[in-house]
Amino acid sequence: MASMNAVSESWRTLMIGGAVIAALGVLAVIFPFVTGISLSLLLGAVLIVAGAVHVAHAFSAKGWKGVSLQVLLAIVYLVAGIGLMANPLLGLTTLTILLIAYFVADGIVEIVMGLRLRPEANWGWLVVSGALAFVVAGLLIASFPSSALWAVGLLFGVNLLMSGLSMIMVAMNGRNVAREGVSPMAGARGA
Repeated sequence: MASMNAVSESWRTLMIGGAVIAALGVLAVIFPFVTGISLSLLLGAVLIVAGAVHVAHAFSAKGWKGVSLQVLLAIVYLVAGIGLMANPLLGLTTLTILLIAYFVADGIVEIVMGLRLRPEANWGWLVVSGALAFVVAGLLIASFPSSALWAVGLLFGVNLLMSGLSMIMVAMNGRNVAREGVSPMAGARGA
């Protein structure tokens, strides 16, 4: 109840934020290659910063037993980050392989979970979701390596679009509550 009051008071901000995120999602869907390369470059930059932090910590922590391992970890971060920055297309290919592995693992887990819940109502939805994860993985594998040019950016864009739209829908409900001055649960209890 308190969360709906908060949404009814700040629905405009939520709707604007949702619209911006949805618009970014549409741009990512329209330009999946640019989005994927940008994500690869961003990941490289993050790894370089993390490597620098590891180096700074290793040399500032006097007497710490893990200095050599911290420096080794920093080198791994820095090499990976520089590699992604120097060749973002290779990074995008690697991210696509990881995405395929994720969909395969997700498909296995959801199908097994659905079959274990078989006596329960709606257990089939998990099986269907797992099967769809396998279909997506299969499509990515079938079109690999060209799928590396669009898969990460497209799926990231779809995720942004859906997040933005869900924020807009929650904001619209908050707007309706604010305009009516009635809790949405009050009508549900009376029904």
